[in-house]
Order: sequence, then structure tokens, then C-alpha cells
Amino acid sequence: MKTHESGVDQFDAEALKELRPENQLGKTALVLAAVCVSAWFSNVVNGSPLLEALPGMLILYVMVIIGLVIGRVCPFYLPSVAWVSLISIIATLPFFPGNGWIIARLAEVDFLAVVTPVLAYAGLALTGREFSMFKQTGWKLVIVALLVFTGTFIGSAVVAHVML
Repeated sequence: MKTHESGVDQFDAEALKELRPENQLGKTALVLAAVCVSAWFSNVVNGSPLLEALPGMLILYVMVIIGLVIGRVCPFYLPSVAWVSLISIIATLPFFPGNGWIIARLAEVDFLAVVTPVLAYAGLALTGREFSMFKQTGWKLVIVALLVFTGTFIGSAVVAHVML
């Protein structure tokens, strides 16, 4: 029984490895472009001028693509989010050429407008593995999740009330 499960897990690991964003750069670049366009338009909702945010959105797009390319060609594995973070940090360091211009363009982007839809999608994205895990745990998981969400909300409200 264990041998069969490890074979299935190995297959799942290989399938998941091929689905990583850095292994599908073409598709990832298109999806990322669509996300950037929607995030760019969401800046207007918060009162930012559309054309002023465009260079910042393009800079964000380029940083993510560079991070994904490095993640693909690097001889050792590091998650793509780490590469993207490193590229972004390096590009905004004081000694990096043009960092002042990059920071000024990124300041035009309302990051709350960019991050909110992405985090909402990340919170709602469920894979087949999560659905099968949910089927096994059943209704108990719903109760635990509701208690955790409620505790987190109340805890955040208490901290906000005390600090503000």
C-alpha cells in the first residue's frame, strides 16, 4: 500500500514540477501581462492617473519575468518568489544604477490596489490535492477554519484597537 502511495506522490511531484511558472514562461508571461493590465486599471479606482502608473507596472512586470527566467536557468532550485524578491530588492538598492528613477516610478503604483486581487485569488485557488484532503477531513475542517478565521479577526481587531 505504501509503495503505491509513494508512486502516486512521485507522479504528483513530477506533474507539479512541470506546472511551476518558471517552467512555462510563455503562459506565465501572458497571464502575468493580463494581471498587470487589470492591476494597472485598478489604480484608477483609487484615484491614481492611469498613465503615471504605467512605467511602474512595466517595471514590476519586467522584475517578475527576470526572476522567473533566473529561476529556470539557475542550477539549483529556489522558489520563483525568492528570485523575484531578490531582483526587486537589488534593483531598489541605493548603489544600483537608476534606483531613484525605479523607486519614483514604483511610487506611482498603488500597491494595495495591486495586491488585493492577487491575494484574493491566492486565497481562493484550490488544487485537486486540497479538494481530496477536504473530502477526507470533512466538516471538521470547516469548523476549525471558522474558528481560526474568527480568532484571527478578533485578535487583529484587538491589536488595532490597542495600537490605534
